[in-house]
Amino acid sequence: MTRTSAMPSIREGEPRRGGTVTWACAPGFPPAVIFPFTPAERMGMRNVLEFQALMYRTLYFFGSDGTPEVDYASSIGEPPVWSEDGLTVTVKVKPWKWSNGETLCADNVLFWVNLLKVKGERYGEYTPGYFPDNCTDYGKLSEDTCYFTFDKVYSRRWVLMNQLSLIIPLPKAWDRTAAGPANASGDLADVEAVYDYLMAEQGDIIDEGNEHRTRWADSPVWSVVSGPWRLKSYTLDGVVTFVPNEHYSGPNKPYLDEFRQIPFSSDEEEYRRLENGPDGEDAIQVGYLPLSFATGHTDDPTKGGVNPLAEHYTMVPQVAYCIRYTSLNFNNPTVVGKMFAQTYLRQALQCTLDQDTAVRDIYQGYAYRQNGPMPMLPVTDLVSPPQRGGAWPLPFDPGRARRLLAENGWDTSVTPAVCVDPELAGEGIPLGTKLSFRLRYVEGRPALTRLMTQYKRDAAAAGIELRLEEVYGSILVAEDAPCYPTDETPCTWEMCCWNGGWVYHHPTGEILFRTDAGGNFGHYHDPVADELIERTVTTDDPDVLYEYQDYIAEQVPVVFNPNFPIRLFEVARTLRGFEPVNPFGMISPENWYYVDA
Repeated sequence: MTRTSAMPSIREGEPRRGGTVTWACAPGFPPAVIFPFTPAERMGMRNVLEFQALMYRTLYFFGSDGTPEVDYASSIGEPPVWSEDGLTVTVKVKPWKWSNGETLCADNVLFWVNLLKVKGERYGEYTPGYFPDNCTDYGKLSEDTCYFTFDKVYSRRWVLMNQLSLIIPLPKAWDRTAAGPANASGDLADVEAVYDYLMAEQGDIIDEGNEHRTRWADSPVWSVVSGPWRLKSYTLDGVVTFVPNEHYSGPNKPYLDEFRQIPFSSDEEEYRRLENGPDGEDAIQVGYLPLSFATGHTDDPTKGGVNPLAEHYTMVPQVAYCIRYTSLNFNNPTVVGKMFAQTYLRQALQCTLDQDTAVRDIYQGYAYRQNGPMPMLPVTDLVSPPQRGGAWPLPFDPGRARRLLAENGWDTSVTPAVCVDPELAGEGIPLGTKLSFRLRYVEGRPALTRLMTQYKRDAAAAGIELRLEEVYGSILVAEDAPCYPTDETPCTWEMCCWNGGWVYHHPTGEILFRTDAGGNFGHYHDPVADELIERTVTTDDPDVLYEYQDYIAEQVPVVFNPNFPIRLFEVARTLRGFEPVNPFGMISPENWYYVDA
């Protein structure tokens, strides 16, 4: 953003206690899961980072100071201690309090780990063969200390950032069934019944109505929290209100009286509300500038450009350590799944997405190219030298896409192209198959609509027909979710873009691209990729990470989309404590406070 010397920093000023902050939610994604054991179809920033994490703290908290590292001061767990042989890690839990007076303890950690051990297939970040499957033993050393012994020596940074980071301590008050107290923290046999009880308290995770969500605030289960906030209310209209947890033991206790999150149906509706300013009954103090409303070009998406709302708000871009992509359903039981299994066809799909034009004309410089599985921003040395130097493996080239298709048995003189040589086209693709895919994307985001429209046009030039369909965001991610074809779940979605992707802690890829991983939404499967991923988690050698990412970039398990800040935050000029922004997408309203104008 272009700042003048007269523009005050939003970190200046003495804190004033009290007040309410209203936060504008991105359209299409109301919080749908309060139980912090989120399934893949609901594993998203809106549920996990902006809702659950305010109430239920993870064992380790990341990125508070704006860097992609652990913040031990804000973490429930003390720094992990490793055995000399590198196989066993010991974790001590700080004696913080739950809101019901319980002391946080090792059993709270083991409760969650046992849930993952038994119900891992229902958790969106579970990867078969990894935590806790890769532990030969784990348990409690004392009331406040637990241990995990691994089956081999792994990268210690990977264990901390991608394995222990999964753990969300759960209170003893939740360790029960409808019949009474249970022992899921100590006995795996109790886990199934406890999980069923908690899911019943949660309510239907697919139901898009809010009636069952209105009961969460008064629930004797969900009202027991460890974080700085507790849920005051969730209305039928989808308005979420938090108040401070008076028993929060961690640092940075809230200044505010309330933190409200309000839904919007579209970017335009949210922007029009921001134009009214941050004061008044329906005002927004923290919103976002939709990329389609950006005025003027920027050369640096980390700083931004001209702020059309500068009279009342300060623009703060949130560049997260993430990638963005469109998912492909390899498990589609029709010929579509067979087509996605062909590397040449996925490469053709990537070659027809014009990222450079989108960055310039649609996103006005607020975006940047993302042609592989490694985040390009914030800048790190984890990006492979070829990609760091701009040698993208599959740049925009409709001519190359057309040649790839023609060389593999497709007649590209028409759109959609037609299979004329099944032997070349690939297994399961019969003569006469048309190269046509249904691409569903989230509604209410004009910049995304422009990107998808441009993609459809450019893909058609290579013989690929994309049938576009706008869908309400929460419905989209619930319906176009990881699935296996059955009578109950036909699994017929094809391509899905929810305007997002994945925020990493450490970008090794086991969550996204390893066979049957929870975040592998399209069920991509490649033994070579699995082997490369396995190597990345057992060493800190950057060359191994480079080999993995360059392979994935060429294989195109997803169509990589232009990346851009998660939000261009618009923050009321009387609100402080907002910066530095968290690079992992977390928010910390407990740090925010008002100063007199």
